[in-house]
Amino acid sequence: MKLLQRSLVARIVASLLAISAMALISIVVTMAVAGGSRGDAAAINVAGSLRMNTYQIVAALQRYERIPSTEHQAAVHVLKRRFEERLESGELTGAIPVSEAHDLRRQYRLVLTRWHNDLAPEVNEAVDTRSVNIESLYRALDGLVSEIDQMVSQLEHNTEAKIRLLSALQILFLALTAVVVAIALYDIRHNLVAPLRQLMVLAGEAARHNFTVRTRLQGEDELALLGRTFDSMAEELGTSYADLEERVKRKTRELERSSQVMQVLHDGSRSLYGGGNDLCTSAAPMLRRVAELLDIGPIRLSLNDPHTDRQVPILATHSARRPDYCRDHDCHACLIAPRPLRLSDTEDGDCVLLPVSVGDEMLGTLEVWHPKEERLSDSVRRLLNALADQLATAVYLQQRIEEEQQVSLMHERTIIARELHDSLAQSLSYLKMQVARLERMQAKEAPREMQAAVFDELRTGLNSAYRQLRELLTTFRLKLEGPGLQTALLQTTDEFSERMGAPVELHYDVPPHLLNPNEEIHVLQIAREALSNIHKHAEAHWAAVTVKFQEARIVLRIEDDGVGLENDDSPPMHYGLIIMRDRAHTLGGELRLANRPAGGACVEVVFTPQTARLISRQPAIESTLHDQGN
Repeated sequence: MKLLQRSLVARIVASLLAISAMALISIVVTMAVAGGSRGDAAAINVAGSLRMNTYQIVAALQRYERIPSTEHQAAVHVLKRRFEERLESGELTGAIPVSEAHDLRRQYRLVLTRWHNDLAPEVNEAVDTRSVNIESLYRALDGLVSEIDQMVSQLEHNTEAKIRLLSALQILFLALTAVVVAIALYDIRHNLVAPLRQLMVLAGEAARHNFTVRTRLQGEDELALLGRTFDSMAEELGTSYADLEERVKRKTRELERSSQVMQVLHDGSRSLYGGGNDLCTSAAPMLRRVAELLDIGPIRLSLNDPHTDRQVPILATHSARRPDYCRDHDCHACLIAPRPLRLSDTEDGDCVLLPVSVGDEMLGTLEVWHPKEERLSDSVRRLLNALADQLATAVYLQQRIEEEQQVSLMHERTIIARELHDSLAQSLSYLKMQVARLERMQAKEAPREMQAAVFDELRTGLNSAYRQLRELLTTFRLKLEGPGLQTALLQTTDEFSERMGAPVELHYDVPPHLLNPNEEIHVLQIAREALSNIHKHAEAHWAAVTVKFQEARIVLRIEDDGVGLENDDSPPMHYGLIIMRDRAHTLGGELRLANRPAGGACVEVVFTPQTARLISRQPAIESTLHDQGN
């Protein structure tokens, strides 16, 4: 019973079995009643024929009385025997109930008694005496016929009773079947259809992301268990979906915040990388904005002092006072904060210490304070690492710029010193020797003509020294005022074109930033010295300066259409050509002098720039590093 109460399938199966059982019982009972009524019609026919048989016996007796013959006597005996056979036949007795208390059984016994006690003796006496007592025979006949009619009537009533019983049983089983079907339909409707409809409603609402609907099914059957499981699943799905929505919203906020931070880092990189040595004005607004977006702070930046190996505070957001290391009291970048914080204000927070480094070189540290109860997410940590890397790149670039400026300054000083030594210093040394020679002549009271020659040499030397000084001033002024070598060469060609009174062409085809300042100075000085020699000695009506980059080498060519050279060698003790050759050797190239086929001379210098040499060595360096790494 408990199993039937708990199992919907068992209840449905039981209902189907009940309906099937009632249908089977109805069929069996119907077959039994029908089987019991099978001989009733034959019995009624036999009982009805008994009446006809009695009249036939009477008619045969009358014929025998009129004509007493053996044939008529035999006919009487045949009819009598036929009556007795029919009265005791199985077709009739089979329809008679066995119970002696049944009215039909008693009526059958009464018919037998009438036949054997009344009619049969009359028939036998009439056959034996050949005389028929019609009145007595008719009385016996009427009594027998009356009893037979009563028996037939009872047989008919018995058959009708069976038919009524069969109809009643059919109606009863039909009613029972209808009741069982109604109960089964009610059970299916309330325990199967309604729960299934509720489950479908829950499934449809769940498909629309509505997890608040519940079936609330009661009971212990399968659908109730399934409904409670669906309710539990819907509750869990609702909780999970709400949690996922909250996580998506949180992730969306983090992504939006990360996007804003990345935009701040991108916008701040322009001022950060172009801010020179002033990290306060370039980095402080960016750090303050990052702290505001990420809800953290303060943020402190400290750099390593390479001389004392200590951390030097450089920058702090939300600073309450000007730091002791401040070098510009007109700057308020670290003081502009809506909520200034002191060190004591961060005691309830945690600090994340990030390295500010480039490769293996440790440049400093970045302190990031945040509330202790709020843990920094992985995305925030990645953003802070990107911030530290960006600051490290900016600091590294600024340090390299400072070093490059110092190196450039020292290099420029070296160039100026070498130029002074190669030109003006040698001229002054020559003048000094001439002055010493003149002093010795005066001490020996040498003739005035000999001293006059020395004076001429001193005058020539002074003019040359003055000219060299002007050349140097012009060269450095061109270098400082012009944006590059091309501009300096253009000004030089214009200057010598005016001095010579002849056109001086310039053909320049060199990629930008290929030559370093030292190489540009040497190229410019060689070109000026060659043009100066053309102006002094060539008697030219045309000159050209060509600078081009060809096959990873710089080719400098100065041509003219003047008188040319006696041979391809430089004149002995020609100071200008010696200096040009020394400059070419300094550049790592060679100087060639030759006459042009069309007339005039050609000075050519070919060398490999420092940049090209570094590029050519790069694959070898990379191969070496790769081998070391392996």
